[in-house]
Amino acid sequence: MSHRAPEGLLRVDLSDGTVKSERVPERWRRDFVGGKGLGARYLYEELEPGTDPLGPENALLFMHGPLSAALPGEPRYAAVTKSPLTGTFLDSYSGGEFAERLRGSLGDGLGLLVTGRAAEPVRIAVEGGDATVEPADEWGEDAVATCEAHPDAAVACVGPAGENAVEYATIASDEANHHAGRGGAGAVMGSKRLKAVVARGDPPDGFDDLRERADRTYGEAEVGRWQRASGTVESAEFANEVGVLSTRGWQESRFEGTDDIGVEAVRDAATGRENGDADVPGGFRVETENGEYVPRGASAMSLGAGLGVAEFDAVAELGETCDRLGVDVISAGGSVAWAVRASETGVVDREFTFGDPGSARALIEEIAGRETPLGDALADGVDAAAERFGGADLVPTVKAMELPGYDPRGSRAMALAYATSDRGGCHRRARPVEEEVFGDWTDGDRVSAVVAEQDRRSLVWSLVGDDFGGEVLDDLAAKRFAAVGEDRTPAELRTAGERIWTLVRLFNVREGFDRADDELPPVLTESVEDADGIDPDGFEDLLTRYYAARGWDRKGRPTRALCERLDLAAAADDHTPLADAPATPPEQ
Repeated sequence: MSHRAPEGLLRVDLSDGTVKSERVPERWRRDFVGGKGLGARYLYEELEPGTDPLGPENALLFMHGPLSAALPGEPRYAAVTKSPLTGTFLDSYSGGEFAERLRGSLGDGLGLLVTGRAAEPVRIAVEGGDATVEPADEWGEDAVATCEAHPDAAVACVGPAGENAVEYATIASDEANHHAGRGGAGAVMGSKRLKAVVARGDPPDGFDDLRERADRTYGEAEVGRWQRASGTVESAEFANEVGVLSTRGWQESRFEGTDDIGVEAVRDAATGRENGDADVPGGFRVETENGEYVPRGASAMSLGAGLGVAEFDAVAELGETCDRLGVDVISAGGSVAWAVRASETGVVDREFTFGDPGSARALIEEIAGRETPLGDALADGVDAAAERFGGADLVPTVKAMELPGYDPRGSRAMALAYATSDRGGCHRRARPVEEEVFGDWTDGDRVSAVVAEQDRRSLVWSLVGDDFGGEVLDDLAAKRFAAVGEDRTPAELRTAGERIWTLVRLFNVREGFDRADDELPPVLTESVEDADGIDPDGFEDLLTRYYAARGWDRKGRPTRALCERLDLAAAADDHTPLADAPATPPEQ
């Protein structure tokens, strides 16, 4: 059967309710692929520097890729926008039924681009390659109820946190079992008074042969076997074993209660798996007092060890609360941890303690509703709360994003990955900790690992593939491109990954980000029992070495020569400062 890559885009202006279909420039599709890359190209083209992320001028894109229906692993979509939490470019991903049905609903479209702000709450319904703007009577409902209001469709929506512009609000889908989580895409959606996107079409057909082969390959690979056995829910045990598990507000790097919240506890509580008996069956399903919850690794790390909670049912209840409200579990865990430490040091006049899931849950609800002064401050992130109350550097952030549970004091490469992540402190851009803790790495090894993983994942997320499934794409999907009539070589696709990473850096540089924003917070220079604090001077050398490898100058700005090599010179506008020469790496 012949296949064809999608070529169009639906543009929805909520200010006047108009919907237009447009063709994506062929050069853009070739150079930036889809998903992250194409979304970045649209944001860079259409947003003025300094655009308010919560203003009507910001754009929010729901994107898939040219091979979304033919890649190994769970189908995914990308939410692309400017982050209200960090002020950087933001791409966040979510899988499941909504991703698959959105792909089928868009026809030959690669995505949905939303601008403006509706006068009253609305939803966008997508079907048959077209979209309509409808009144949203679900406004005020939580994410689960909003999804359940459309039993004949797949839904991506915001909960109360998105409606209240909590700056790390998520976009929830599939009864809130899946989330485009980090960085606040849900706040952007809520600021536009967009409650939901409803995909009423069927999943795409015509790719069954490619998908079957892809899933079989994935299921037989080591990463597929790992996903089938445990998936990310064993992350807390791995981090604990090697001494990089942030515990009780980053005061320790091991948690004695890990076994009680880890993979065996999940298996004991599970009622089944998301995808049944598929080659890669998806996450575990567990029941809570309020409904179903699918725990991920971040639940045990940020809501368990991070808050000193050693009971699985309590961690699941906290995670399910975040899911219903539409709050990112990592930032929520960091915010509660900050509140506990602020309470212990007298920064806030309220009593919080580690190991108390009840007060943690109450505070998460306050944050989602902006119900109290503390909840309102933490709704804008830990940095904003510290600015209002004091207590800076109690919980680490990078570019205002709360760090996930891998403590970089046990992995300098992970420290570099956090510092240089394009959307703020994030472990999904590169996760070298999983290899560095077992090796004797030089700074050159650390830089090479981080650069290679950032570029590869930029490509996989532009294909809009499952990043774990992307590990089995030995040819970077070149053969799958041939199946949709496009000739792409692995070398060309590797260059595309580097081009996309560089374009996002240009976006962030244009927004005023530089070396100072790639620094680590001082709290990480403090030693904990199992790990020494990060040496600031040594990290400065590591960062300079990274810039040199990237072809950026000492301020973190890409050079003109790099932009020319990557065919980005014409895209870079007059508001984007480019460097004349790259940094010189320090001697090893």
